[in-house]
Amino acid sequence: MSGHNKWSTIKHRKGAQDAKRGKLFSRLIKEITIAARTGGGDAEGNPRLRTALNTARAANMPKDNIDRAVKRGTGEIAGVSYEEVVYEGYGPGGVAVMCEVLTDNKNRTVAEIRHFFDKYGGNLGESGCVAWMFDKRGIVEVSAKGLNEDDVMELALDAGADDVKSAGDTFEITAQPAQFEAVRSAVEAKGWAI
Repeated sequence: MSGHNKWSTIKHRKGAQDAKRGKLFSRLIKEITIAARTGGGDAEGNPRLRTALNTARAANMPKDNIDRAVKRGTGEIAGVSYEEVVYEGYGPGGVAVMCEVLTDNKNRTVAEIRHFFDKYGGNLGESGCVAWMFDKRGIVEVSAKGLNEDDVMELALDAGADDVKSAGDTFEITAQPAQFEAVRSAVEAKGWAI
């Protein structure tokens, strides 16, 4: 029960909404910072940064926050240094697991990841123990409404995609990470629903 008046109800609801929004903004700021650090602060030449910026704008993040995150990633502003780390291991039943982690403290993170593997019947492995089983791919899903598979295949292959699969009411276009942005742009230029 929030209290006896309308302001109490609004205050509690707004507090919950602000907490959710703050958590989302923190995650987006970390992604923007890492994208700017790895590929530079120019969104035109850095597809990962462009995607992160589009996501932040869609979440109504203030422009000042976005600019600060980009500057922090390029080194213009000092701040917490986040880095990406990949952990590999085996889950229950010998299932291969790769964890891509964003952290500001590697020692704390490796202890937490090891704890999760141990807790659920797996074990943390050496670097490279399961990486050979995985390939990075970009996937663009296009709504199949009113589209012909041959048209989708032609557009995708011309844009540099590897494969097109029909998955019921969608088409899955797979591409190498380097070609992903070109494929996505070609699909958007056609006006197809992604």
